[in-house]
Amino acid sequence: MEQEQAAKKSYALPIAIMFALFFMIAFVTGYQNPLGKVIETMSDGNPVMSQLGTFANFIAYAFMGLPAGIILERKGYRFTALAAVTVGFIGVAVTYFSGYICDDNTLAVSIYLLGAFIAGFSMCMLNTVVNPMLNSLGSTPNKGNQLVQFGGSCNSLGATLAPVIVGGLIGGSANSISSANPVFFLAMGIFAVAFIVIFLSKLPENPNLGKEGEKVSITGAFSFPNFTFGILAIFCYVGVEVGIANWCFQYLDKSELVKNSNTFAPAAIAGTVVGIYWLLMLVGRFVGGMMGSKVSSRTMLAVTSAIAIALMSAGICANEEIVSFFGFDSSTLSFSSVQIPMNAVFFILCGLCTSVMWGAIFNLAVTGLGKYTAVASGLFMVMVCGGGIFPTLQGIIAKNSILGSFWLTVALTAYMLIYALFLSRLQKKN
Repeated sequence: MEQEQAAKKSYALPIAIMFALFFMIAFVTGYQNPLGKVIETMSDGNPVMSQLGTFANFIAYAFMGLPAGIILERKGYRFTALAAVTVGFIGVAVTYFSGYICDDNTLAVSIYLLGAFIAGFSMCMLNTVVNPMLNSLGSTPNKGNQLVQFGGSCNSLGATLAPVIVGGLIGGSANSISSANPVFFLAMGIFAVAFIVIFLSKLPENPNLGKEGEKVSITGAFSFPNFTFGILAIFCYVGVEVGIANWCFQYLDKSELVKNSNTFAPAAIAGTVVGIYWLLMLVGRFVGGMMGSKVSSRTMLAVTSAIAIALMSAGICANEEIVSFFGFDSSTLSFSSVQIPMNAVFFILCGLCTSVMWGAIFNLAVTGLGKYTAVASGLFMVMVCGGGIFPTLQGIIAKNSILGSFWLTVALTAYMLIYALFLSRLQKKN
């Protein structure tokens, strides 16, 4: 009993660091959105440029998804985690140094994008390792699952705070990446502490580490139609999740109605409101977890996709009528009321829907895969690059109309609805 308690106690700090890394995955990914406003300003107001940080961050998954799985399989959790936090520190450091190139905006933006790309490698590697590591740190399977769920909550918290904090820091007139330096210092500090703690800790490894296993062909997974159509659904899903948040931020930041109806800077208001979107995702995950044993993944995905389509369509077509919404005054650290167009409220409410889509799609896609499940997980990570590709495409459409650009997210969600109702039912023929 004493040995068991000592083991639990010895893993308390590593578990806390894993939670912090879960937080950082979302935080480092999320601060690309409000920083996009600065990049747009430095690039002569081109709206597409506002999405390039997100694009660089997510496109890294396409290059690192499968290698990260191979590194984890061959080197184990500890080595992969140490490599991930090292790469993350380097990526944030490169982004930080880009803020000190004042005489050449093109060079500064290029170095910033390089930092975002490097950070994307880290985020992919961390996503590959934190779930199984937390699961292994649990004293029982149920405890491991509970730790993963808590880690997901920390992820949602990071996504909630990133636009609020960074949006408040950059304000309404920032034209330099260096305006977000405190955020970079925080990120590098957590990565550095995480490296030291993981390096000094004895973490449990997969008992099969280093052993020869059965060779599984990647192409074998594609013989299952529910998987093939499923990874396309994940590709679309990440584009929807990120696209709604990023372009709702841009819509509010550029809205004259927001500017004329509030005393706060539009960027600060946009960050606060988009933070509510991620907060609703946190709420949705809790509700989805409680309902998961009673509602099938197919029903959950179909219902949330249909509701999201309705909400986004309403956001596009509704009159831009000003309404009161939740806000946060960073000067007094208190909640307050802000005035925003009703359209944005419809987009923000989609967070309740997007919260459960990833899990539902993953469950439907891997059903029946058996020995191909592991390689399928790596392919899923590759398809996360949709979070960079589709918001950038949305930016091209947004040159004419930001509201009109949301028809792209509607179309992507419509595919997810079709997948839930029909394509996920297609199984491999014996």
